[in-house]
Amino acid sequence: MSMQDSISDMLTQLRNAGAASIKEISIPSSKMKASIAQVLKDEGYIADFSVEGDGAIKKLKIKVKFYNKKPVIDGIERVSKPSCRIYCGHTEIPKIRNGLGTVILSTPSGIISGRKAVAQKIGGEILCYVW
Repeated sequence: MSMQDSISDMLTQLRNAGAASIKEISIPSSKMKASIAQVLKDEGYIADFSVEGDGAIKKLKIKVKFYNKKPVIDGIERVSKPSCRIYCGHTEIPKIRNGLGTVILSTPSGIISGRKAVAQKIGGEILCYVW
């Protein structure tokens, strides 16, 4: 497990859990990962999530969502990496799978979906694509 990019680890675990039909994953928590989980939940990609534990050691538990025994997350791709950050303005936010997918951005007003960023006319760092 690389400690360089914990968001990539989170996305990979979600992808793998879906492929292996695992209902729930548990990963070390951070505010950023919890925010990404909130966007995934709001957009309907995961069933639910919770932050458990107290003090310095918190776990983020994510319930993977399935539809007709297939994972709802068909694909998930990290875009901006620690070695190469990728930013865009609100007019350049890409459409994923003709609007069927979601872009998750880190903006000055928090981590939000591309749809909300366009509505609020704010750009930011493209964290990942989900479809």
